[in-house]
Amino acid sequence: MAKAADIGSKRLINLAPDAWVQWVTQHPEVVAKEILGSEFQWVSRETDVLVKAYSPTHGDFLVLNELQLRYTAHMPLRMRAYAALAQERYQLPTYPVLVNILPPPSSLTIASTYEQEFLGLRAIQDYRVINLWEVDAEIVFRQPLPSLLPFVPILRGGGEASVVQRALQILRADAQLDQLESLLAFFASFVLDTPLVQQIMRWDMAVLRESPWYQEIEQRGIQLGIQQGIQQGARQQLIRVLRRRFGEIPQEVEARLEGESVEQLESLMDSAIAVNSLEEFITTLSA
Repeated sequence: MAKAADIGSKRLINLAPDAWVQWVTQHPEVVAKEILGSEFQWVSRETDVLVKAYSPTHGDFLVLNELQLRYTAHMPLRMRAYAALAQERYQLPTYPVLVNILPPPSSLTIASTYEQEFLGLRAIQDYRVINLWEVDAEIVFRQPLPSLLPFVPILRGGGEASVVQRALQILRADAQLDQLESLLAFFASFVLDTPLVQQIMRWDMAVLRESPWYQEIEQRGIQLGIQQGIQQGARQQLIRVLRRRFGEIPQEVEARLEGESVEQLESLMDSAIAVNSLEEFITTLSA
């Protein structure tokens, strides 16, 4: 039977912090000195890990790791705030990294920078984006990268039963890693049939449902589903109003409404009723 596990982001990165910072920065000479506290008074996060790293060329700096189950349109602003607060607190250069675990909806484009111009002033924050579904599963075994072993099933080329079995063998051979078995099973269930996952893992999938990770993801999924349902309803209502007033709506306008919050959609609904033309609404949307 799989053991209960502490499988948060900090736990995963702490399995091999040097290998992790070398991978996310793409600099093999970088080493991790310590994992710092990343709880900021004005920014609440459960998925971030702040690592103080060192490079002979660049000296001490911060690697800011944000692991997200799915990318959202609000991530660029969050990455900007995260990087600025960490740099101000520790007075060190920052290297922000956003790791997306599962693909977002096709209508949502993943950005690697935050940029805003207001009254002639510009705010820019670049950050590195790593989409796990674009990462070759073989890298995890070759480098190695034990922090990514539970994610092997969703990596490129990792959705085969033989590859999942290979990852499972490594997890079970190391006492430090075997607690991650339930997490591996969870992501295997995204790409393999449940009976096959049961056969590979050799334990009842009820164990998976009792794991802290499954319960956390399930709860977040319920909350996200409710929120997305409200958001989708508000978006569809706004599009109906626009179509009744102005006829067909360009696809790019509908796509831009995809990532808007419920509050923003409600504000845009007021604009859709008040404006005299679709062009005027688009101007409001771009403001």
